[in-house]
Amino acid sequence: MSNPPALGLRDFIAALPREGRWLLATVAIQLLGRGMTLPFTIIYLHEVRGFDLGLAGSLMGLIAIVGLVVTGPAGTLIDKYGARPVILGGLVCAIAGDIVLAFADTPILAAAALGLLGVQAGVSWPAANALVATVVEGELRQRYYGVNFALINLGIGVGGVIGGLFIDVSRPETFTYAFLGNAATFVLPALVLLGPLRHVHGRAARPAVDAPDATSSYAKILRRPEVMWLVAIGILLSTLGYGQIESGFPAYSRQIAEVSTRVVGFAFVVNCAVIVLAQFWVMNRVSGRRRTRVLVATAGIWGVAWVVFGSTGLVPGSVAAIVGVIAFQGLFFALGETLMQSVFPALTNDMAPDHLRGRYNAINSASFQTGAIIGPVLAGFLLEHGQSTVFIALMVVGCVGIVAASMRLERRITPAVNGLRPPLIPESAQANA
Repeated sequence: MSNPPALGLRDFIAALPREGRWLLATVAIQLLGRGMTLPFTIIYLHEVRGFDLGLAGSLMGLIAIVGLVVTGPAGTLIDKYGARPVILGGLVCAIAGDIVLAFADTPILAAAALGLLGVQAGVSWPAANALVATVVEGELRQRYYGVNFALINLGIGVGGVIGGLFIDVSRPETFTYAFLGNAATFVLPALVLLGPLRHVHGRAARPAVDAPDATSSYAKILRRPEVMWLVAIGILLSTLGYGQIESGFPAYSRQIAEVSTRVVGFAFVVNCAVIVLAQFWVMNRVSGRRRTRVLVATAGIWGVAWVVFGSTGLVPGSVAAIVGVIAFQGLFFALGETLMQSVFPALTNDMAPDHLRGRYNAINSASFQTGAIIGPVLAGFLLEHGQSTVFIALMVVGCVGIVAASMRLERRITPAVNGLRPPLIPESAQANA
C-alpha cells in the first residue's frame, strides 16, 4: 500500500480537472440558502402561517417522504439519461418550491411547495455523486467528496447564522425574503450546468448486452452481499447520526440534560466549524487506508460520543451538562461525520460499475433517507415514554452494529474498492525488471 502525499487546499484545487472546479464552486452557495431556511421552516408554518404544530410537523415530513419515493426512479434516469439533466430537473423543482413556500398561506400550497423541495432532496444526492464520479477519478475522488462535505457544512453554518440574525417572527416578510433568497441560490448551479458544464452529461457508455451486469434492476443489485452490507451501514449511520441531529439530540438536550436552546444552537455552530476546519487534516490521513476501517473508527468515536452525551442526564442543568452537549455535537460527532463522509460516497462509487452509478447512488441515498425517518420516530417514542437510558443504549449498540457490518463488508470487496492502492515500484526495480 502507498499513502498519497498530503494535499492543502491550493494543491487540491490545482489537481482537480476544470469540470471538478466548476462543480465545487457552487456547493457552499447552494447550501447557504438551505441553512437560512431549514431551521426556521417549521417556525414559519406554525407562527407565521398559523398552522397548528402537528400539521406543521407533518408537512415538514413530506420532504423526507417524497425524497425517498423519488430516489429510485432518479437512479434509473441518471443511468439512462445522465446525471446533469436530473440535477437540473431537481434545481427547477427547488426554485419553484421555495417561491411557492414564500407565499404559501394554505396547507395545500405548503404541501405542494415542500413536496417540490422533497423531489430536489431525493434526486440531488445520487445525481451529484454520480456526476462527480464521472469527472473526478482515482484518489482525488475520495478527497473531493470530503471537501464537498466541508463546503456543505460551511454553507449551512453561514446560512444559519445569517438566518438567525435576519429572520424575525414579528416581521413575516423576512421569511418571504429568506425563501426567495434560497430559490436564488439554486440559480447559480443551474447556470453552471447550462453553461461551462453543458458538455458534461454524467452518463457512462453501456456495455455490450452479453457483458456481466449489462443490465441490472434494483432487485438484482440488492441481492449482491456487498451492497446489502453497504445498505445496512448506511441505515445505521443515518439512524444514529443525521436521524438524531434534529430530533433526538435537541430533545434529549432540553428534556434530560436541561440545557438552554442557546447551548443547543451553539453546539450546531461548533459542529459545522469543526467539520470545516478538520476536513483537510482528516482527508489526508484517511487517503490510502481501508475505508471500512475508517467507518469502524467513525462508529468508535460515535459510541464514545453517545456515552458522553448520555452522561449529561446525570447532571442536568449543570456546567458539566453544557460541556457534554457541546462536546457531543461539536467535537465527537463532527469528527465522526468528517471521517464517514470522506470515505462512504467514494466506497459506493468505486463499488459501482460506471453504467450503474445512478442506481448505486440512489440505493445509498435511500438508505440514509430511511435512517433519517427511523431516527426521529425512535427518539420521539423512547423519550416521550421516559426511556432516555434505553435510547442512549440503543445508540451505542447501533455503533457496535456499524463495526460488525463494516468488517463483513471488508471481506466482500476488493482492496481497490476499499481504498487501498498498490505499492509504488521504485524506478531501479522497474529498470531491472
